[in-house]
This record gives sequence, structure tokens and C-alpha cells, in this order.
Amino acid sequence: MKYEMILKQPVIVAERFDLRPLRVSDAGLIGLNAGDERVARFTRSIPHPLPPGATEGMIARALSEDRAEDIWAIDGTKAGGSEVMGLIRLERVDAGQSEISYWVVPAYWNTGVASAAVEALLAANPHSARTIFASVFQDNAASARVLTNCGFQYLGDAEAYSVARGSKVPTWTYSKKMI
Repeated sequence: MKYEMILKQPVIVAERFDLRPLRVSDAGLIGLNAGDERVARFTRSIPHPLPPGATEGMIARALSEDRAEDIWAIDGTKAGGSEVMGLIRLERVDAGQSEISYWVVPAYWNTGVASAAVEALLAANPHSARTIFASVFQDNAASARVLTNCGFQYLGDAEAYSVARGSKVPTWTYSKKMI
């Protein structure tokens, strides 16, 4: 896997797409797709409806030098896909530990994009994490399969607040030892 650093964040080259840092010009596509209720309801942080300025604020935070998480666009242009097929994040949660999360545009659901993006990010391990955690809502079995297919082990049940749903939602929590 080859990658280069941009804003102290690597571009990760995969077969079907590149994982690249966000650009200000991504706001339209991210807003269009994150504003889709089908996407928002499976995330903790995306509100629905998506308020004006929310996407631009998220991009500004992603481009900040003092950010706590790195966010990549899943950019499929090299294979004729969209510039934003989804987003994938890696947040530093403790020394040697990060948490991964992702969403994929509904047009790319069940095409292997999420699994390939998670695999590429794990292979690059840009945070040099020893352990990577993830959680998914229990009504999102497809995302749970992505994690288990990528080698994550089930840790237990919990719950997390979903802004789009306006309530706590049961989750499954996973981890993967990297080193």
C-alpha cells in the first residue's frame, strides 16, 4: 500500500479508490449524501435534516492542524466513480488507540466499498495504533459484517446517542489488535 502525506494525513491508495483528505470543494457532495436520512440515521453525529453550514464546519475541523481525528473522502474518480463515495474517519481516543467510523453513499451500498475502505485504512494504520475500536448500531447488520469481515472482534453491547434519531441507540462494539 503506498501513500503520501497531505496536512500530516496520508493519501491511501487502494485498488478501486483513494482515501484522501477532505477538500473544501467536497462540501456539495458530502452535504447531499450526508443529508440523506438513510445515511444520517446510521451515524452518531450527522443531524437530519442537515442544517446549513454543518458540512462546511465539519470540513473546516477536518482541515485543522490541531484536529483529533482524520477524515478521508472515499474518492472513486480513478475508477469512474464519484469523488465522494463516502467518508471514513479515524479518531485518536488514547495512546495507541483509535476509533474507526465510516459511511457510504447509498448508491454504493452492498458493493464492497465500505469493506475495501476499512481494509485500506487498517493496512496503512496512519495513527500507528495498537488497537482500533469501532461500534455500529444494532439495526445496521451490514456495517457489523464489514467489521467482522475485516478482522474485528466483538467486545459487547452498549448504546450511543444518534443526533439524527434524537435518541440513544443500542450498539455493538468491536476491536482489532494491530500490533
